[in-house]
Amino acid sequence: MEIKEIVQTLSGEKGTSCPFKLSKILKIGILYENIGTMMGYYSKDYRFKFIHINQNLSKREQRFVCAHELGHAILHPDVNTPFLTQHTLFSKSKVERQANIFAVELLMPDDLLLEHSEISLYNIATDLGIPAKLADLKQLKK
Repeated sequence: MEIKEIVQTLSGEKGTSCPFKLSKILKIGILYENIGTMMGYYSKDYRFKFIHINQNLSKREQRFVCAHELGHAILHPDVNTPFLTQHTLFSKSKVERQANIFAVELLMPDDLLLEHSEISLYNIATDLGIPAKLADLKQLKK
């Protein structure tokens, strides 16, 4: 199943595309911590999953980080991911790219783009807290 389909199925079944609500529904703990320059990371201890978010980020940044780390929890549940920093956010690693695609698809669903077709993809991404460099990861309907 493609990442876009996974996101659509998950948000459809759970009735939300909010990464914080989805994390709660899926019993994934969210911890807000002072973690310096790191934006966040995902960890799994025994059977317990956690999303760690830098408490010093803006609300929009925290939302994106939560969506990204939720992507790791869904797509790579048994991998304790490397720390998401400003530098690794645009990493070329397959795991990080997949988590970025998950976050972009979750936060910027097709319906939203159709409703606001007069606004550029990049402006919508920026308004949603998605780094503009990642807007190109949006898999548009063909």
